[in-house]
Amino acid sequence: MKTIFRVLLKYIPRPWLIRGSYLAKDLLALLMYGKKYEDPIDGRTYRSLLPYGYGDRQRPNVLAPGSLSLERHRLMWVYLRDCTDFFRAKLKVLHIAPEQCFYGRFKKMKNLDYTTADLESPLADMHFDLHDIPLPTNTYDVVFCNHVLEHVNDDLQCMREILRILKPGGWAIMQVPMDYSRLETFSDPSITGKAERERIFGQYDHVRVYGIDYPRRLEKAGFNVLSFDIKKHLSSSLIEKYRIQPEEILYIAEKPK
Repeated sequence: MKTIFRVLLKYIPRPWLIRGSYLAKDLLALLMYGKKYEDPIDGRTYRSLLPYGYGDRQRPNVLAPGSLSLERHRLMWVYLRDCTDFFRAKLKVLHIAPEQCFYGRFKKMKNLDYTTADLESPLADMHFDLHDIPLPTNTYDVVFCNHVLEHVNDDLQCMREILRILKPGGWAIMQVPMDYSRLETFSDPSITGKAERERIFGQYDHVRVYGIDYPRRLEKAGFNVLSFDIKKHLSSSLIEKYRIQPEEILYIAEKPK
């Protein structure tokens, strides 16, 4: 299974993977049914989860087949469920690079005025460059933009654009892959080779690797930053049951009122 997923992720274009995964997910969820792990997004339980990742960084037991969620998705879901009024309040939401595990669920929520955007995703309602968002200032209550900033040329400019389109008091979640052993974020535009980018940044299409200074970068862009530590919210046994990485901190970026 691990080898099969490595080949699929390497050679199949992402839009095809997105479409194909919808066809296979329910069958995989049935085949992997068990009681050891639970996906908080849809409540399904499994004896094990699927592997996910590129090359040597493929992680075992992380992809829930029913919702197609990863550790970071389940972390965000728990935060939204337990610490916000996201599922009850009337909110205008922009979701950039919408994840499959969220897209259909958020789209059906009657309390949300929900719009998606991306450069090329087949799930997106709008297509634009994050460096120059063609939307009015002070428009959205919530913006999601997960695992995007490590791909863009100027992440601070993209953060400022997200800040601009948020309403005062609005908030954004912009998850990024982080190296918690690194004090400062590193980027080098002269590194262009796919193999070298994968070795240094973790993936061939990444242009930086984030360190523990990430929340300070959000503040530099103009946000007030809150942190959500799952270890202070759930027991270690439930964190493992949900298959959430306990070391990942979720940062919530708020636009000053």
